[in-house]
Amino acid sequence: MPENHPVDVVVVGGGIIGLAIAWRARERGASVTVLEREEQTGSATSHVAAGMLAPVAEVEFGEAGRRLLELGLRSAELWPGFAAELSLAAAMDVELLRSGTLLLARDEDEASELERQLDFRRSLGLRVQRLLPSRARDLEPALAPTLRLALEAPDDHSVDPRTVMRALRLACLAAGVHVRERSPVAALELDGDGGRVAGVVLEDGERLPAGSIVLAAGPWTADIAGLPPEASVPVRPLKGQILRLRDPRGPGLITRVLRFEGGYLLPRGDGRYVLGATMEERGFQALPTVGGVQELLRDARELVPGVDELEIEELSVGFRPSTPDNAPAIGRGAVEGLIWATGHHRNGILLAPLTAELVAGLLDRSEVESPNEQLLAACNPGRFLTRVPTHAGASA
Repeated sequence: MPENHPVDVVVVGGGIIGLAIAWRARERGASVTVLEREEQTGSATSHVAAGMLAPVAEVEFGEAGRRLLELGLRSAELWPGFAAELSLAAAMDVELLRSGTLLLARDEDEASELERQLDFRRSLGLRVQRLLPSRARDLEPALAPTLRLALEAPDDHSVDPRTVMRALRLACLAAGVHVRERSPVAALELDGDGGRVAGVVLEDGERLPAGSIVLAAGPWTADIAGLPPEASVPVRPLKGQILRLRDPRGPGLITRVLRFEGGYLLPRGDGRYVLGATMEERGFQALPTVGGVQELLRDARELVPGVDELEIEELSVGFRPSTPDNAPAIGRGAVEGLIWATGHHRNGILLAPLTAELVAGLLDRSEVESPNEQLLAACNPGRFLTRVPTHAGASA
């Protein structure tokens, strides 16, 4: 077994969260190694994701929903600068599709719920507009004449995660991040009294010492051993089936993201569309089902009949990393040197720039006090932990 010199940071997980953190941490001068379980970084959850940047459309009732909104709005503000920096670092274009979003109702019951959603968003000070069906069809002529009501969220946009992942990998490599693929982590290694992480152990037995460990393993977080239950964040996989479609006639069927009860239809701007996504508590059951696909197509066709003319390019299954309250766990936990960056549920793409900023700040030893304490409190992993942190500087 080779003897390894410790690096400053080991990031477990090479999806959009892990690579974004690695890139930002390396910018601050840390030596960083990324460990990815698959053959290619970004080939799992991030590869399947649609790429909506939609804090307004995604906001949910309840305390966890409000905390997530705070995080989402801040990260949405970061995305234009993040994309511009990434484009320069990777020497390739990472383009935001600034199209806005329409939330749609197909019948009276859905229209009543949409009115309630409108009042809720306005109570939060969010920019959203009620549209009559005729106005919505003016904006998107492909909408069915049976549409009952629409809301417009003009500040919710989208990005292609596959483009982002290619750019992040290039940017990381150019910056000097060591990216190791086909390197699944079996366990965290703690010091003698279990109060601090010492490194990780790979499935083949190799040990990698590190000053800090960032757990960004998404839905596979719970598979990594080494922590006692009282110091672990509960993360489960939430299955989603998603279709990628193509219009042989080119772009133009729709120009905005359409969201409806049970799914969404997202344009890429080049004649390709993403239709998703189911939400299934099936563990890591990776096969698509006839029922799931039928449900997605039925709902989309009711609102956009022209979907019938699109070609199916790809049917995928992905797994969202979800916590009990569906809000992420970002920050220090109960074991010194360990930072959580997981549980992003449906918002991993949206929250990537903010997560990277928060975690890179925690890793930077020159920062005596984090300027992001309020945001860290909104996603504090401590809400799931029964073991009290013993180290200094744990987020409140």
